[in-house]
Amino acid sequence: MKKIHIKKSKLRKNTAFDRINYAVMTVVAFVMLYPLWYCIVGSLNEGMDYLRGGVFLWPRKWTLTNYKAVFLDKSILSAFKVTIAKSFIATITGVLCTAMVAYAITRPDLKLKKIYIPFIMLTMFFSGGLIPYFILIMDIGLYDSFWVYIIPPMFSAYNMIIIQSFMRDLPGELIESAKIDGASEYRIFFQIVIPLSKPVLATIALFTIVNNWNAYFDAMMYTTSQDLQTIQLFLKKIITDPSVAKGVGAAASISIPDRASTITPQVVKLATMVVTALPMVCVYPFLQRYFVTGVTMGAVKG
Repeated sequence: MKKIHIKKSKLRKNTAFDRINYAVMTVVAFVMLYPLWYCIVGSLNEGMDYLRGGVFLWPRKWTLTNYKAVFLDKSILSAFKVTIAKSFIATITGVLCTAMVAYAITRPDLKLKKIYIPFIMLTMFFSGGLIPYFILIMDIGLYDSFWVYIIPPMFSAYNMIIIQSFMRDLPGELIESAKIDGASEYRIFFQIVIPLSKPVLATIALFTIVNNWNAYFDAMMYTTSQDLQTIQLFLKKIITDPSVAKGVGAAASISIPDRASTITPQVVKLATMVVTALPMVCVYPFLQRYFVTGVTMGAVKG
C-alpha cells in the first residue's frame, strides 16, 4: 500500500510539473510566434483600413492585393532569384567542402595533421578585420560578382568540428575493409561516409541555408549591382526607406488601378516580410527529422 501511495504522490507531482511546463511553453511559443502572425494578419488586411489600427489577431478587411503588389515588383522577383540561387549553391558547396576537410582530419594517416588543425582553429578566433577582408575581396576579383556569395563561405571551421566529431565515431573497420577491396578515398567518402553522415550533414545544411537566406551584409558590402541584390537587402531597404515601399505600391497601381488606393507602405512592408520568411518556414519541417536524429545520435555517442 505504501508503494502505491508513493507512486500516486509522484504521479501527482509529475502531473503538476507537466501542467506548469505546458503553460510556460505555451506562453513562450505565443511570444515567439505572434510577431510572425501579426505580420501575416496585417499583410492580409486592406492598407487604408489597417491605418485605422486595431488589427491584431485577425484581418478586418481581407485582401490579397498587398501580395499582388509585392510579386508585381520586378526588383523583388530578381532579388528572390538571386537569394534562392545563392542559398542553395552556397549550402551544397559549403557542406560538401567542409565535410571533405572533416573526413580528412579524421584519417589517422593524414600527413601534417598536427599543423592543419591549429591553423583551422585559429580562424575561429582571429581575423584580419572588415577592411582587410574587403580589400581581399577586391583583389581576387569577387567584388560585385555572384561568386562573392559562393566562394568565401565554402568552408566553416565551426561546422567542420561538428562534422568531424560525428565522422570520428563511424566504424573504422568499414573504411579499412573498403580500402582492402580497392576503393579510393573519394569512393569511400561519397559512397560510405556521406550516406552514414546524413543526420549531421542535414543539420549543418539546415543551419547553412538559413544563414545564407537571412544574410544581407555580404550583399550590402560587396555588391553594387541591382541584379545581385538579395531579398534580405531589399527587405532592409523597404523597412528603413519609406520611398522604396511607396515605389512598390506605385508600380502595382499601374497593373491593379482599381485597388491602388488600398495599398499603403505599411502593408507592403508586412507582405514583404511574410514572403521573405515563408520559404524557410516551409523548408524547415523537411530537415527537422534529420536535425533531431543528429542531435540524438550525438548525445548517445557523447
